[in-house]
Amino acid sequence: MSYYQRHIFFCLNQRINGEDCCADHNAKEGFDHCKARVKDAGLAGPGQVRVNKAGCLDRCAGGPVAVVYPEGTWYTFVDKSDIDEIVDQHLIKGEVVERLVLPPSVGR
Repeated sequence: MSYYQRHIFFCLNQRINGEDCCADHNAKEGFDHCKARVKDAGLAGPGQVRVNKAGCLDRCAGGPVAVVYPEGTWYTFVDKSDIDEIVDQHLIKGEVVERLVLPPSVGR
């Protein structure tokens, strides 16, 4: 068994060359909200859920982005209600939130 049941990584990369990046689309707010929701729900820790910051995940055009493992499901999100849906449906129930899935064709 894996150390965590699910692991969600949020790209918080900031580009200084003017290229679009997740940090320019409130990725940190999404990360902070997810981390708080997981903690408040008692889901944080070994055998449960881990919320992590990540550098560039190379899918900038869909930003902000997060990816849930072990499923390898890539999400884009706009606001806290999107994060709530990812927490409630995917992190808790294991159900993919189809409307927020980042299409595989979206890259940098």
